[in-house]
Amino acid sequence: MLPVLRAECADCFALCCVALPFAKSTDFAVNKPAGTPCKNLRQDFRCGIHTRLRDSGFPGCTVFDCFGAGQQVSQVTFEGRDWRAHPGTAGAMFEVFPLMRQLHELLFYLSEALALTEALPLPAARPVHTDLRTALATTARWTEAAPRALADFDINPLRQEVNTLLLKTSELVRAKVAGRKKNHRGADLMGARLSGADLRGANLRGAYLIAADLSGADLRTADLIGADLRDTDLRDADLREALFLTQAQLGAARGNPATRLPDSLTHPAHWLP
Repeated sequence: MLPVLRAECADCFALCCVALPFAKSTDFAVNKPAGTPCKNLRQDFRCGIHTRLRDSGFPGCTVFDCFGAGQQVSQVTFEGRDWRAHPGTAGAMFEVFPLMRQLHELLFYLSEALALTEALPLPAARPVHTDLRTALATTARWTEAAPRALADFDINPLRQEVNTLLLKTSELVRAKVAGRKKNHRGADLMGARLSGADLRGANLRGAYLIAADLSGADLRTADLIGADLRDTDLRDADLREALFLTQAQLGAARGNPATRLPDSLTHPAHWLP
């Protein structure tokens, strides 16, 4: 059975607030080293400024997504033993959490890719679909591993294997779009004026779209995996069927109620009418 891929903070021992480092910037008001609790963390593992994060200089916290890794480490890997009551677990727990987060992210993308290939009535999609299922099962097994095994696990070969499969999936899906598709993979499009652009089937993997104007753009079946959407204007844009789009990417962008999204995602609370 796959672990839950949506964060359940009530079942987590605030691992993102302790295990991960952050640097003073526009995203975080202060510096914090890895393994040190955030100054805003309360004794009950809740954030003391949760409702005021953006106004308090911590917008980076509002867009972070562990894909459910926090509760997996807290409740499964360490069987509900929290790092305060059981300080001997702290070092191992903080070491395992970033790796588990990567595994859950891979599960998220693999699950979407499986659904996409299932919907393709193409012979070429069948072997990709089979390989995706195998990769999903392998990744899921690692989420159930013991702390020591996880700490010793080299995730890079698995990431490379999954990335190859996601690329194949993207190519198969985007091939359905007629005409020549834009290829902006890894491109620097910071501040670009793309309002109303037809980007259907475009390759925007890893593109830097910081503060770009994509208002009213058509991004259906565009591949957005790893695209940097910080402060990107998505008002009135059409992101239905966008490939590998995450809730965290939307949280970093600007949009409005008219921004059309995939059914699995929601409009962030800070998107004003």
